[in-house]
Amino acid sequence: MRFQRLGDRGREIPVVLDAAGRAWDLRPLTADIDGAFLADDGPAGTADALELGLLPELDTTGLRVGAPVSRPGNLICIGLNYSDHAAETGAEPPREPVVFLKATNTIVGPDDTVLLPRTSSKTDYEVELAVIVGKTARYLATPEDAAGVIAGYAISDDVSERDFQHERGGQWTKGKSCETFNPLGPWLVTADEAGDPQSLGLRLAVNGQPRQDGSTKNMLFGVDHVLWYLSQFMVLEPGDVVNTGTPAGVAFGANDFPYLSEGDEVTVSIDGLGSQRHRVGRA
Repeated sequence: MRFQRLGDRGREIPVVLDAAGRAWDLRPLTADIDGAFLADDGPAGTADALELGLLPELDTTGLRVGAPVSRPGNLICIGLNYSDHAAETGAEPPREPVVFLKATNTIVGPDDTVLLPRTSSKTDYEVELAVIVGKTARYLATPEDAAGVIAGYAISDDVSERDFQHERGGQWTKGKSCETFNPLGPWLVTADEAGDPQSLGLRLAVNGQPRQDGSTKNMLFGVDHVLWYLSQFMVLEPGDVVNTGTPAGVAFGANDFPYLSEGDEVTVSIDGLGSQRHRVGRA
């Protein structure tokens, strides 16, 4: 299934999309697509409600697309998780996942404007597969156990200000947590529909120019390993979002790509998860 949240920011309506792309209002079942909905087997209840005709159809004309999950407790990121990206930045491939946190209020809709910070000079883009946690994960015994705690997947653009990240004390969180720095969506695609998370193509372009074109098969640490690993150090809760790293092609890499500028248009897509299109503005 594909879940979505539509409407003005802070007032989004939760919906589920059918195979024809029609949106069905979830408010008879839940006020929002959040951790409580996911933990309470909300997707299973949604399937039953759809089959019984209990959900009204929603006219989506003119409605903004919001992030597909509301108020995650954590936004956790994995750095340098593709060998080609590590190579282009001059870093050695890590022996264990590189973990950092990003402020959760960076999350915006997939087509919302991304704002350059007032003192930015090197704002970058990163297409990433985002994992949405559906069950509490605490000390998972094996990576194979991770599949049971995944609600689904979404597209994430892990926008990064490289000057803040690398040249202002070396603090990654500081370079990753500026407002609007994590467009998410358009959909939360349930794990059963998304298929193998290690065989998805990822692409990003700026003003129509291809920048990133990779595949999740090239992750150094796969999705299951990442969630198992994180659960050894922190408790993952329903609704949490995990960004799993980006392939080569970022502006910070060993190429001639410029950083983002005001007025740029960024398009992002992942196989089976939809696409984003956001403009770059100025804070």
